[in-house]
Amino acid sequence: MTGESALAIPDEPLAVSVLTGFLGSGKTTLLRHLLAHPEMEETAVIVNEFGEIGLDHLLVEKATEDTVLLNSGCLCCTVRGDLVEGMRDLFKRRVKGEVPPFQRLVIETTGLADPAPILQTIMSDPLLAERFRLDGVIATVDAVNGAATLDRHVESVKQAAVADRLLVTKSDLAEAETLKTLEDRLRALNPAAPIHRVIEGEIDPGLLFNAGLYDPQTKTSDVRRWLKAEAYADPQGHSHAHGHGHHDVNRHDASIRAFCLTYQRPIDWERFNAWVEMLITLYGANILRMKGILNVAEVDEPIVIHGVQHVFHPPVRLAAWPDGERASRLVFIVRDLKPEMFEHTLKAFNEDSAAPLASA
Repeated sequence: MTGESALAIPDEPLAVSVLTGFLGSGKTTLLRHLLAHPEMEETAVIVNEFGEIGLDHLLVEKATEDTVLLNSGCLCCTVRGDLVEGMRDLFKRRVKGEVPPFQRLVIETTGLADPAPILQTIMSDPLLAERFRLDGVIATVDAVNGAATLDRHVESVKQAAVADRLLVTKSDLAEAETLKTLEDRLRALNPAAPIHRVIEGEIDPGLLFNAGLYDPQTKTSDVRRWLKAEAYADPQGHSHAHGHGHHDVNRHDASIRAFCLTYQRPIDWERFNAWVEMLITLYGANILRMKGILNVAEVDEPIVIHGVQHVFHPPVRLAAWPDGERASRLVFIVRDLKPEMFEHTLKAFNEDSAAPLASA
């Protein structure tokens, strides 16, 4: 690698956002509008096929067979095969100066895709984990047909459950009561994800990005923004931990639970790791997402963790506690698992420093 090429290697891992949503939920329209937005400069987008999003009016030049440069300053490419190879190749071309030095990557999934394997790919491949960081998952849900889709297709439930941002598309076409019912259902499924209504794909890109665990520029984390532990309790203090008892048991989301555990005493790091290994081994496929901030014994700074099923990001040590509260907070989105199991086993693994656990 030449000295000039080395200058193109970013100092910090590049942010990756995953755009998911079921067939017909409006990903195509959303992406088309995003790609034309000035705020999307220095963004690379990976799609399945160019033809699916009608880029003709946005094209400036065709860089290669599978790469085009857009008049917004975006770079758009298609990956027909392996995502890992596609991301590696795109990064190498960035380093070599063959494509513009993009600072953000957006990956559009197919409508039938379970997003978890894509998140695991980004987090577990050694080269990708070094060069890219997961910023967040954006999920589109059709306002008119969304409830029926959630009823019939478990993939759509998982897409909404793991999202950091939920976009209710075609919201102008739905009756007010239908829209409210769908948003209430999404909020129960994923309490912490902000819900935005979208008409004709129009939305401020600033509402979609920077959902990651910490700001690489300041090395700090707005825990209230990405963890949102308070979202798991209503104003009367009742916990969402025990799932959605008011839902029809035949619905796919009846088996999904989102809850937060708060642990007051410092956590033994080795025992915590043993606990997580146990969870992964026994229940990994059913732990859709886990993220948290930990008060680790003999460590002054908070430790941030984030996992998707069997794969975890390397822990991140923050410079200081963002909100002054030193309690450990762990947020889970799980399938067919009970919060009590997590409470009791964490206490058992950390019993020397055990303190009462509170679901919040």
